[in-house]
Amino acid sequence: MRTLESDRLVEIRGLSLSFYHPALSSWTLRDIFVNRMRRPFSPVVRGEIQEVLQDVNLTIRKGDRVGILGVNGAGKSSLARCVAGFYNPNRGSVRVYGQVRGIFDAALGMYPELTGRENGRFLMPFLYPNCPERYDELLSEAFHFSELGHFLDRPLRTYSNGMHARLSLSLVSCLPSDVLILDEVFDGADQFFQKKIAARIRDLIARSGAVIFISHSLDQVQSVCNRVLILKNGRLHEPGDVQASLRFYNETTVSFGGSP
Repeated sequence: MRTLESDRLVEIRGLSLSFYHPALSSWTLRDIFVNRMRRPFSPVVRGEIQEVLQDVNLTIRKGDRVGILGVNGAGKSSLARCVAGFYNPNRGSVRVYGQVRGIFDAALGMYPELTGRENGRFLMPFLYPNCPERYDELLSEAFHFSELGHFLDRPLRTYSNGMHARLSLSLVSCLPSDVLILDEVFDGADQFFQKKIAARIRDLIARSGAVIFISHSLDQVQSVCNRVLILKNGRLHEPGDVQASLRFYNETTVSFGGSP
């Protein structure tokens, strides 16, 4: 990543993103032949294009804890995935100055036939590629934090959903990052682990350079964030400070097409 002699960590300019959804029914060879005879130089398009993000502009600086609100399907996770480099925008640019780490699905990449301990060792190079010399230390700390004890040596397929969340959240929350993306990270943990992991994530947020925080919980957003952005119809809005943004979101939720 390039470095910049300022506190800017993320710079998004004119970002637009769309997805092509093919039709459920497929064309026959006859359909394709007839279409080519009628329009030999036109692309074969069957389905629809969904505009997810439109002309998004955003600068995130060191110290920003940016909450992103919007109803389901508003494009919150898509925007975060563009910042993380998972999606390439159709138009515009995303520049990240520093290391970015996104926690989207804490269970992603785990194998049910491997034990919890084996899954941890497998995931370390993907979660923390820049510090291989610390893997043993980080694993030991994460395993202890999870409180899974002897279950760490049992196959992941034998875990309950709560145990699975304990392991995955403990592993992904070991180290801070220049740009940290948290997408619904508290989901799945059992009630006895919720307070413990919430305190750990808040410490992780405090030690990271900048944070993008996605949640449907307005209380969590209010407690974590110093900026709140609203995604509506693919466009990004920042009505004011945190309280003003939360009021705007609550007052216009119906116009967004549903409840938060």
